[in-house]
Amino acid sequence: MRSREEALLSEILPPEDRVIEAVVARYQRVAPAVTRFARSLASNDDLRIRLGSQASAEPGEIVMDPGVFQAAYARSAPVTPSEVALASALHEVVHMVATDLDEHRALPEEWFPDAGEPLPEDPVSLLDALDKAGGPAAEAMFFSIEDARQESQNFDLYPGARSVLADLYLASIPGAMGRARPMGQFALACFLAVGGYQDVDTLQQRSEVHVSMALEEARDLIDDAREASDGWETAGVALQLLAVARLHGLLTEASPDESKTRREDREKADQNEINTGVDSLRLMSPIVQDADSYDQTRKAMQAAESLQGRPDDAQTGGDPATEQILRVSEAPDVHLPTGQGGKLLVTPLPSRFSNYADRGFEALETAARRWEVGERHISGELYPLFVANQRRGLQSGFDAGDLSPHAALFLGAGLYQRMFERRSLPTRRAYSISLLVDGSASMLQPRPLPGGVKAPWAMAAATLGAWTLARLCDELQVEFEVALFNRAFAARHDDTEQTYVQRAHRTKGALRRSQGSAADRLTRTVNHYVLKSFDNRWETAKDELAGLFWTAAHPADAAVEARRNPASAPPVSMFEKAANVDELNVQHAAERLGRRPATVRMLVVLADGMTRGSVDALAATVDGAEHGGITVLGIGIGDDTVTNAYSRHQVVERPDELTRAMIHGVRSALRRSIALTGGDTWWAHVSQIENTITRSA
Repeated sequence: MRSREEALLSEILPPEDRVIEAVVARYQRVAPAVTRFARSLASNDDLRIRLGSQASAEPGEIVMDPGVFQAAYARSAPVTPSEVALASALHEVVHMVATDLDEHRALPEEWFPDAGEPLPEDPVSLLDALDKAGGPAAEAMFFSIEDARQESQNFDLYPGARSVLADLYLASIPGAMGRARPMGQFALACFLAVGGYQDVDTLQQRSEVHVSMALEEARDLIDDAREASDGWETAGVALQLLAVARLHGLLTEASPDESKTRREDREKADQNEINTGVDSLRLMSPIVQDADSYDQTRKAMQAAESLQGRPDDAQTGGDPATEQILRVSEAPDVHLPTGQGGKLLVTPLPSRFSNYADRGFEALETAARRWEVGERHISGELYPLFVANQRRGLQSGFDAGDLSPHAALFLGAGLYQRMFERRSLPTRRAYSISLLVDGSASMLQPRPLPGGVKAPWAMAAATLGAWTLARLCDELQVEFEVALFNRAFAARHDDTEQTYVQRAHRTKGALRRSQGSAADRLTRTVNHYVLKSFDNRWETAKDELAGLFWTAAHPADAAVEARRNPASAPPVSMFEKAANVDELNVQHAAERLGRRPATVRMLVVLADGMTRGSVDALAATVDGAEHGGITVLGIGIGDDTVTNAYSRHQVVERPDELTRAMIHGVRSALRRSIALTGGDTWWAHVSQIENTITRSA
């Protein structure tokens, strides 16, 4: 039985860790080392490495396609994912830096031994000369040998990365040699021998008889290819290797009366046989794949500018598909108590909602009166309790500010700082409250109201509740956080309706072309928009929350405004119809809440539908938060999912019920926390507080 260290990559890497965003995340961790390696190899301290949907090698800049890395994870080799990330990235850098076939020279006479007339003296490119001398088969043999030569010469100084590359190749040799036709076997054996991955003797044992004989004759040529100084020398060796293969019957012989079409078909078949044999084993790098791919890589210019504002050396190539892949790859992984998990994009709410702040403040006052939500003295009877709690933080020997009874002794000992004794009492409590609001499009749909009318009140009432809860916490000097969650194409903090829609269309189209069926997963992400964080002051979030309320209370008007002025309007299209994954957001909010230096923590979750994930997973997440000391309250709007997932829950059918459930639920939890932990050190005894709770109930 193999040890864990010897386990095959395909066994230790589950399918979800082979997806493109996981691959890019691993690359990002090794990107600084790859950049240093590339700069050293190119002797250019200013060389930049970026990610892009199309590989490109320009002076001073290399753009790498993350899909090249992803292909490496399909291997079955005794290596770890982190080793593959580094080795595949270094492999790509080696070829992007070392491959330059643009030098023009006169046609070498030794390449044309049967030429009956003088060769043209005009300089030509290497690939044009090779095509004239040997056709498609020569091109295929050249690129396979040049690939191996570059790896042999440039990886020698990095034995660790080379050993990973060797493990990837050696694990694939039996299958690749078994599937290859004779010419493919010969080309593959030459690739492995030139690269130094296996010696000729070992390769002969794996090859067919006539291939083994050809390898014996090619020993010296393989050594020459390994020591070649540039691509022109490698091309000369490749032509000689083809001559050896032809001598041993590995290439299809031309017939005397062969037509042009049949000749092209024969040459294409030889080329395919070589490529099929070598490509079944080597890590594919676009710049040394074939002539067309080389031209594309060397001459490709990215249509979009590089993503701005990123200080690191590994940046995206500017295309929307790679930008989105990178964004998803950098998103935190959320792990649930059930063992499940997923990516969660965490970002601030778009700031342009503050453009609707004035209308939002007016709408908040109107809604508060209509739904009978208190606008003053929200904290009520809690206020004196919390004031007392704050005052109990410090106490001296006799009373606050008095001299210590041992002041004379301290003075004699020179301990002046002890003359006024102050100490923190363990009875002083700190509170943290987090509010998590469903931000899907269904929250903006019309719902029944008393009187038989319908109106889009769900998100509006939730936002009003958030506003009132924020004021409650602000009055009591309790730290709090407000966040929205949904599942859609994620908006950025600086997005307008125009930039959001344009970026969404470009990204979805680009990802469909490059990632196929994975495009939906990469664009319809699970999002967590932080409107007001624990560390930010309430005043910084007021305008955005007010603007969000106006958008929620008047979604049709907000949509019209967005169409009229898309360049300044907030991205109202971010509220898409899509099933949420509630448990990921609840887990993330609970983790953030659990890290706060508080003795009393409360999480209020408000949603109007079934989680897209699992109700069992949501229930386990809520239960885990409760066991971690967090009081979790689930409020369902016209949906009883909360009864199955939350031990503390309430289902509401009207806007006034919703806001009251949010505020009264928090008040009740705060009162109970005081009653249960207050003790005789408080200004009121537990029995007095319990009486207060009973009267208020």
